[in-house]
Order: sequence, then structure tokens, then C-alpha cells
Amino acid sequence: MNVKTMTVIKACALSWLLALAACGGGGSGGGGTASVASAEGLWTGSTSTSRSVTGIVLDNGTYWVLFSVPHLSAAIAGFVQGTGNSLNGSFSSSDAVDFNLAGQGVNNATVVANYVVKQSFNGSVNYPNLSPSFTFTSSYNADYEQTPSRSAIAGSYTGIASAAGSNELTTIVVSSLGVVVGTGTGGCQFLGTAVPRAKGNLYDLAVVFGGGVCANGTSAVTGIGYFDSSVKSLYLAALDNSRSKGLSFVGIKP
Repeated sequence: MNVKTMTVIKACALSWLLALAACGGGGSGGGGTASVASAEGLWTGSTSTSRSVTGIVLDNGTYWVLFSVPHLSAAIAGFVQGTGNSLNGSFSSSDAVDFNLAGQGVNNATVVANYVVKQSFNGSVNYPNLSPSFTFTSSYNADYEQTPSRSAIAGSYTGIASAAGSNELTTIVVSSLGVVVGTGTGGCQFLGTAVPRAKGNLYDLAVVFGGGVCANGTSAVTGIGYFDSSVKSLYLAALDNSRSKGLSFVGIKP
């Protein structure tokens, strides 16, 4: 990567970090007062296609559903992202995109689900131009109620970073200030920030790729991060503004 380019990226990432910190550490602007009857939470379970699933529904209705490679929970095969509405135990979303990293690309989708607050979140993902659909079942994960912090997430993680058409063994280092530096074995580098949200054990992620050999070029992506302290695993998912380029990562720190 060109040194000048990386210097510019670092400056941008640090500017984001300072701006987000000044606003109270990211998260939803409403102070985290979500309706107790919503599907908000962290959900873990499986799909009808033998994949593990980690679902994140934020207090503003935005959601990320990460799904694994069949029968291999440690490898993320993609994620479904969109905004949904919760009402009387029913959840629906008409603007989902399925960012599939196993060869099917980016596809429009809809999500319908039933939920019981802090108990279960079960539904289906359906595609207008792709088949078949799949169903999922999941249970509430109380990790959502832990408090996120920069000190908790700080460390070095090794895992697979994936973009459309590219999977690369990558080391991500998160500093005590929340600065994220990613270096792939194939030469791709990216830089950004991970900022604790106001509620939920989650982090707002912002990343810029360094160009060159990176499949995403110099794209900027934003998304969500979750740290599972029980197994020291970091999960990341992000998309650009057009929702046509993205990043997923799952890695473990010693």
C-alpha cells in the first residue's frame, strides 16, 4: 500500500474516532430507550440450511444476521442486513440485502419473524430473485446486557476477513482507543474505529480499505461489531452506503 494513502486513511480514521467520542461513544441518539416490546437484542441459533446464526437487532430496528458456512460455525459465509419493524411479537423487513460470500453475491431479500421479548426470535429470509429461502430459530443471548468498552475489545485477533469474491487470513488489532488496523496475508490493509454503543454489548464499526490488492478497493464501510468474551471472539459485519460492498470477519484473540 502507498505510504501516503495509508497516512490519509489513518487521519480519517482518527478523525472519526475523536468525533464519535465527542458524541458520547456512538450508539443510538435517543439515549437507548427502546420499546420493551421490540425484537431488540442479541440472538444465537441455527438455520434450516445447517448454518449457525448470530442475529443483532438494534433499538432503532436496524439488524444484522450473520450466518456461517454449513456445519462450520467458526466461518462466516455472509450476513443479512436491513431495517425492520416490531409489533406485538411480529417482525418484518422489506429492505434486506443478503451479502453472500459463498458465490451468490448481493441479493435483495425480505425477512419475516415472530419473537418473544428476551426469549426467542424465529423467522425466514425470502428472496424475490433467488431460491430457496431459509428459516432460522434463535434464542436470546444475555451477552447483549453486558457493557461494551474499549478495554474489553482491545487486542489482536486472527481470522478470516471476507469481501465479495475474496477471503483472506487477516490479523486485526484493536487499540485501547478503539482504532482498528487490519492486515491480510495477501496484502490488503484497512483502518478504522470500533466505538462502544450506548446500549447493548455492541460496537459501531467504521473502516476504510487501503486500495491496491483489496477486493473493496478504497471503499468505506460501516457496520456492527460484537465481542463474545466467553470464547474471545470478535464478529464484524459492515457495508458501504450503496450496500454493494462489504466486510465480514470473525477472529479469536489469545
